[in-house]
Amino acid sequence: MIPIATPVVGDEEADRVARVLESGTLAEGEVVRAFEREFADYCGTDRAIATANGTAALHAALVGLGIGEGDRVLTTPFSFVATANAIRHAGAEPAFADVDPVTYNLDPDAARDAAADVDAILVVHLYGCPAEVDAFAELAADLGVPLVEDCAQAHGATYRGRRVGSFGDAACFSFYPTKNMTTGEGGIVLTDREDVAERVGRFVDHGRVGGYTHASVGHNFRMTNVAAAIGRAQFERLPEFVARRRANATRLTAALAETGLEPPVEPVRRTHVYHQYTVRAPDRAAFREHLEAHDVGSAIYYPRCIHKQPAYDGVSHDAPNAERAATEVLSIPVHPGLSSDDVDRVTEVIASYGG
Repeated sequence: MIPIATPVVGDEEADRVARVLESGTLAEGEVVRAFEREFADYCGTDRAIATANGTAALHAALVGLGIGEGDRVLTTPFSFVATANAIRHAGAEPAFADVDPVTYNLDPDAARDAAADVDAILVVHLYGCPAEVDAFAELAADLGVPLVEDCAQAHGATYRGRRVGSFGDAACFSFYPTKNMTTGEGGIVLTDREDVAERVGRFVDHGRVGGYTHASVGHNFRMTNVAAAIGRAQFERLPEFVARRRANATRLTAALAETGLEPPVEPVRRTHVYHQYTVRAPDRAAFREHLEAHDVGSAIYYPRCIHKQPAYDGVSHDAPNAERAATEVLSIPVHPGLSSDDVDRVTEVIASYGG
């Protein structure tokens, strides 16, 4: 079976981890600080605060922006549930708006219509395709609220020549094993605002302001040197990983031409990094059965909108585009762990689908 995703790690990652183990400093330290500097420079932000995972990064970013009890955060209903969970963890409530039916990202017009009485906007760059961040930055400015980017699936993606993660008051990445690069498990918060960086850094380290002085209640959301060592090796390979994902996506799109399936799009002035290669299939079950019969893996991201989840029963919203997408989208292998023969096989299987 050709898997839908697989981590790509090798000798360099192992060597970096071995060095950390030999140093005896396994928890947070200079390796984390170096990773933070490198990733901030890459994305074009002043500060970066590494975290234990991507959800912790979102939670910390919202707290760092002053979001809390009684606040409402506008976001998408079509994302992994961690996006909304982080809002709840911060003490706030999500407010949902519908998605664009082509990119599956939060729709700027729907967001503006739903933006009354919100205290922040949390936009997701879904599947590796940048959202229309200029429109959301303008909306946030009009409302006088902060903008947060959820870049968990968009390492290296660009919008009008700028890397995602550099547009919001804060931005968050995940380094889960199957993301475009990994630390094993980890996340990071980016910001140009010194006040936000200070609050986030304090929050992820028990509210610590120095030694055993704790100015506020916080969590242990820190990244370890072991994780950062993997991340630094992976970061050096990120351009290669992105190039391979994009090349694989080009071949997959060509194979879809005669199938009646809708491939993902790359809007003008945006660089899609294809964390997932997600097609729209009117008869998703039939297409998935066809793939499985030919040993090609697939996955549904996401089969149920967040506002339809039991955990969010009290948060209702009419989101027909998101709800339709949840019944039709299917992701197929695009990751850099695919060999050329694997891609040949996947394209042959796709091209043989009769719809």
